[in-house]
Amino acid sequence: DMCEQLLAAEQSTYHNTLLALRGFCSLHAQDHQGALQDFQRVIEHESPHPSSCIKALCGRGLIRISGGSNYLTALDYITACQLKLDETIFTIKSYVPWNQRGLLLKVLQEEGQMMLQKKRYPGGSSVSFQKKQTGLCTSLTLKPPSRDAPGVFQLASLLVELDSSDEASRILCADALYQMGRGEEAHEMLSLALSRNPQRAPVLARLALLQLKRGSVYDGNQLLRRLIRIGDSSCLLPVLDIFQEEDRKLLQSHCRWRALAILKGKQEAAAIKEAIAHLSFAILAAGGYAEDCLLTRARCYGRLGQMKTAIFDFNAVLKEDPRNVQALSGRGFVHLALKQQKEAVQDLISALKVEAGAVIPAILSLKPEAQGLVMGWLLQHGRATLSELMATKDLPGEETLRDLLMMAKALTKICRAAQYHIFYTDVLMANGEHQEALKHLQEAFGHCPAEDFARARLAVLQLQGRNVAGAAAPLSVLARRDEKDLAFLLNFVDTKKQQHLAQAAAQEGKVLMKGHDHQQALGYHSLAVLASRANPRYLRHRAACLMHLKKYEKALKDMEKVIQGHGCNSPKTQAGDHCCQGFLLLALAQEEAAVQHYMQALQLDEPLALGTITECPGRASLTQTFHRIAQYNFEKQRYEEAWKITDYGLKIDKSSELQKLKARLKREASSCSIH
Repeated sequence: DMCEQLLAAEQSTYHNTLLALRGFCSLHAQDHQGALQDFQRVIEHESPHPSSCIKALCGRGLIRISGGSNYLTALDYITACQLKLDETIFTIKSYVPWNQRGLLLKVLQEEGQMMLQKKRYPGGSSVSFQKKQTGLCTSLTLKPPSRDAPGVFQLASLLVELDSSDEASRILCADALYQMGRGEEAHEMLSLALSRNPQRAPVLARLALLQLKRGSVYDGNQLLRRLIRIGDSSCLLPVLDIFQEEDRKLLQSHCRWRALAILKGKQEAAAIKEAIAHLSFAILAAGGYAEDCLLTRARCYGRLGQMKTAIFDFNAVLKEDPRNVQALSGRGFVHLALKQQKEAVQDLISALKVEAGAVIPAILSLKPEAQGLVMGWLLQHGRATLSELMATKDLPGEETLRDLLMMAKALTKICRAAQYHIFYTDVLMANGEHQEALKHLQEAFGHCPAEDFARARLAVLQLQGRNVAGAAAPLSVLARRDEKDLAFLLNFVDTKKQQHLAQAAAQEGKVLMKGHDHQQALGYHSLAVLASRANPRYLRHRAACLMHLKKYEKALKDMEKVIQGHGCNSPKTQAGDHCCQGFLLLALAQEEAAVQHYMQALQLDEPLALGTITECPGRASLTQTFHRIAQYNFEKQRYEEAWKITDYGLKIDKSSELQKLKARLKREASSCSIH
């Protein structure tokens, strides 16, 4: 009321002062609109009074906080400080209530920091928004200090004066001094702050960079080590937003150099962790991405056993450069350490496709156990891919074959073991490069290879220029050792030659069987089976050979395939097969199944079956087996089955035991017809 009376008087002396005072009265009375009008009249006056303008700016700044316009609040207080710092301090202490002063100081600190970090710009969206909201368009609002280290320095000085114990305000003041090019003054202020709190990470980070900028490498290193021990690297982020690009590059190069120097020395866990910390600083200084530092840090994490963290760094590099060989191979080795076969193989193959010359030395640098494991995985993957390609006759597989050629060639350079040269030969053959395959095979194993797998491939490659019988010998040896590999090799032989090969092998097998060389004969018979794609005739020959070698289970599998293919065969042929199957089942003590096959043989061709039984296993012996199975069915009250077995058994031999059992069956089943 007093202010209004004085303002109503005709005398215009102290008019702006009275308006500013009335504005604060309205502000304390929560009349923000009235207060804003008074403050605005003072600021817009044609010949503003500095002291009154400072009060009006401070008052308007408080109102803007309540409206969420923190940036404009900071501009008001910067302008007030530039008019007269002491007067601004006095106004805050005199007119801003204690319960609002803490919020005001916090807002000014945060806005000052954002200005230095280039997160606030004059004329930006915040100012435009405020103009729309408040309708204010004054010269003081639109002309904030130049982006604004000097203005922020004024603001920070104000904050330090208001609370000399507040460290954040001193740091803000030092940051502003740095951006103004007054590095020595910033250094002095930070050193004073550090003396009060030696473990303050934000101060250490700033001082370290300033020391490096001054050329004090030793002092800078010591400060960085102290920062590492504290373990708060996050404080670097706001610092790096403030520091100039050339200083950030200086920090990046120094930290990278320091990390590499540490890694060249001790390889203990503590030293590796310190190197990781320096690399992390370098990555932050680079803006979050520094390829060489990320790769080195990933390897360091791998040494410490922190595999998932290592993968994270490798992924960061691959996100920017999916064809980065070091990242691909590095991640592959991490998956190798984690025994993740699929992922390891995928990464290493991708790396080999990009630059095999860089990956081969990396694999060779592994420990023997790890090297053997990765080589085995790569070979296993290559074999599986090639076999699938050959089995499906995938015509558009040119790219796959190129990848396999690249991988196979790399494997031969890493290890000279026979299996890798054989794989490379196979890929060349699959790609139609037969002459190149022959050349490589002879270079690796000589013109007369001693190794069975190599001899077999040489036979396939030379099959067109040699007689089929000559090729059958080495292939039969492979058949005894690895039928699966032989089946794969036969993909490279045309159908007509496979037929001739099967015939020649079967013939040689028969000769060897007559000479009682069943072991060698088995290889030829297996070759005949595979080359003929499981022809029943050759399956029978192999089963007979296996029986001589007492490998009854394998022989049984062959005869099962033969019997499954019965269809257009004559009853005599079928009867012989069932007799053979019955004998094998007897040898394996599967009597009930054996009896069923013998009964089927008798049903198909009784004379032939009886003749075969007479030779082996003998009528008397087989009749006893029939009696046991019939007796078992009788005891289980399966009279019809027992009668059938007994009846067929009596066709083989008029055994008294079977006759007695038949009589018992008649008596037991007299009440029902079993005929």
